[in-house]
Amino acid sequence: MSDASKSNSGAGHRSDRKFSAGSTLAALGIVFGDIGTSPLYALRECFSPTHGVALTEANILGVLSLVFWSLTLIVSLKYLLYVMRADNRGEGGVLALMALAQPHHALISAGSRQSLIFLGIFGAALLFGDGVITPAISVLSAMEGLTVAAPHFESYIIPATVAILIALFMIQTKGTGKIGSFFGPIILIWFLAIGLLGLGALVTTPDVLRALSPLHAAEFFQRNSWHGFLVLGSVFLVVTGGEALYADMGHFGPRPIRAAWFFIALPGLLLNYFGQGALLLKDPTAISNPFYRLCPPGLLYPMIALATMATVIASQALISGAFSMTSQAIKLGLLPRMMIKHTSREEIGQIYVSRINWALLLCTIWLVLEFRTSSNLASAYGMAVSTTMVITTILIYFVTQKLWKWNRLLSLLITGFFLSIELAFLAANAVKIPEGGWVPLVMASAVFVLMTTWRRGRQILAERLREKLPPFDIFIHEIPEMTPLRVPGVAVYMNSHRDITPPALLYNLKHNKVVHELILVVIVIVEEVPYVSPMRRLDVESLGREIYRVTVHYGFMDSQDIPRALALCKAHELDVDLTDVTYFFGRESLLATPRPGMAIWRENLFSVMSQNAQKASRFFRIKADQVIEIGFEVEL
Repeated sequence: MSDASKSNSGAGHRSDRKFSAGSTLAALGIVFGDIGTSPLYALRECFSPTHGVALTEANILGVLSLVFWSLTLIVSLKYLLYVMRADNRGEGGVLALMALAQPHHALISAGSRQSLIFLGIFGAALLFGDGVITPAISVLSAMEGLTVAAPHFESYIIPATVAILIALFMIQTKGTGKIGSFFGPIILIWFLAIGLLGLGALVTTPDVLRALSPLHAAEFFQRNSWHGFLVLGSVFLVVTGGEALYADMGHFGPRPIRAAWFFIALPGLLLNYFGQGALLLKDPTAISNPFYRLCPPGLLYPMIALATMATVIASQALISGAFSMTSQAIKLGLLPRMMIKHTSREEIGQIYVSRINWALLLCTIWLVLEFRTSSNLASAYGMAVSTTMVITTILIYFVTQKLWKWNRLLSLLITGFFLSIELAFLAANAVKIPEGGWVPLVMASAVFVLMTTWRRGRQILAERLREKLPPFDIFIHEIPEMTPLRVPGVAVYMNSHRDITPPALLYNLKHNKVVHELILVVIVIVEEVPYVSPMRRLDVESLGREIYRVTVHYGFMDSQDIPRALALCKAHELDVDLTDVTYFFGRESLLATPRPGMAIWRENLFSVMSQNAQKASRFFRIKADQVIEIGFEVEL
């Protein structure tokens, strides 16, 4: 059975998790913050004057019907009951799904699988755009409640939002471990609070429940035509965050996420949306901010404080997701090495990536200062998420065919059903591109260019090294003819390619005329699974003359620690004294050339990315006093 098949049959690193109230509460706090804060602005934006839809009883019922069926079909049916079946050894997300969609093959592949790889890369890039917009729109919408309580607070909204965002990003370096235990209870209180607010209005106007019928959604489009289609872009705001349910599956497993959704999050959301609808039926002027107008005046300030905490938690989930996606992309060879700080000794998934953190902060502050209101930002929101959802639907089709072996007609029918809905959402959001929808697309495109440039650059570099360096098996047989001096100790040469002589070994022998008594050529392979069992970590192959090839296997979410991995050599009857090891690394100086491969500007970009990558020794957790770097030049 393949790794991919094993992963989906339950043999996962994190698949078998105990289901409890505690795990459900934790999942509630981490996973549902984004979708849970959508009531702050979603229904208001559906009746934005730019859409040209009158605030009538029929239209209110039509929009509520669209909200209900969007949550039911996209979140409940697609993600919770369908997509979550595709776990890659317990992990979810677009990169994990991309790996599942092409079993039995390496990540770097050609032919028909190339399009799947690019889809997965672009889906991952879109997360960064979403990670910038979510904190901005969420915190802004929470702070705008101040104007409902006291209109003279309006001038303080932007400064207060920026201050909260700066504080949020500054505490990232401390990690979420210490405050994570508070996330669940706060979001639980949030869902209970918004549900009760909605229930209060719903009791007085139960007639709004007629919107549960899909006929009102159909009549809405028939009545409003093109303007009704435009409203879909705002209706989509109610399902933003749905992708996070799948991406965060590895933290908790599917059962706690499903329980939190069906028993807490979904009832709270529906009660609040229908409560806002009931309020609008009685008082159409409440459309200025129906969420806060639901709240009794005496509870307004506590509700603003609770909303602020909920939006900060929602933002935290997206920021952590960007860190996690960056780590996965680095290990899959899609981004250069970066400094990754582990902020918890207990939870491997709690990490901090400084460069990503400050880049997100600068972009988020720019969005707040540029768009200034959550209504303006809503124009930019939705493109990234709707595109990612379409990509997920396409990738899951290939999983049903290649991994689950479903009937092709059944797979096509299910895929066509979801695509018909999501492409409509995507088209409605595309109309907003000139008004701000371009922002996440530009950001995602920039990340996509970086990822594909790095990936292609590494391929070209490997080709140039093959031209420049002798095959490793031939080089080994030539060593005795060079009559080098064998010196005591262990030398570890890190190598990216099995068939190429490590540059550091070649140039060390060429210039110093020595080789160590014991030589280990270490190759790191990142497999298309999140985690690799320690039992499968090492393969040791003797090449003769006390030279060994050590292949170290990691999953794309494993922490890569080479000294710890080499300690496992004893199990392969190879005794390595880790206190007497010298690690040799090659340091390439890259020169852009007109040779076929990439455009000159991309070769220069690749060179800059390579120069700014974290040193391999630090990435692999090797002590600096055990490292020797040997430089050489490569023409791309």
